[in-house]
Amino acid sequence: MSLFQGTKLYSVCTGKCPVCHQGRMYQYRNAYQLSTTLEMNERCPHCNTKFKIEPSFFYGAMYVSYAVGVAFAIAVFLISFFLFNLGRLTTFITIAGSLILLLPIILRLSRNIWINIFFKYDPNRAM
Repeated sequence: MSLFQGTKLYSVCTGKCPVCHQGRMYQYRNAYQLSTTLEMNERCPHCNTKFKIEPSFFYGAMYVSYAVGVAFAIAVFLISFFLFNLGRLTTFITIAGSLILLLPIILRLSRNIWINIFFKYDPNRAM
């Protein structure tokens, strides 16, 4: 059992079911398999929780995705501009490149955060 299992942070970071923290939400583990990045299981293979609770449920994750992207961009800016003393243009290119490379991770992370807003961990269903 993981140190953070039972917390929303565990489900967000691992892509596990927000209810039982056992089953995987995504059909494929590799986020960089671009044709299948967002393919999710309809239900949790462990506790049978339905992930898409209504049509267009994950449209709300777009707003979360924006915030996550901004957070990554700020982090890359701080590291490249202040830590590595890169120029403004190089920093801008670094930010743009980082966001493009991290897009599959940002998309999945945003969905994980969004679904964890609406579901709560249930230790009884984890068994």
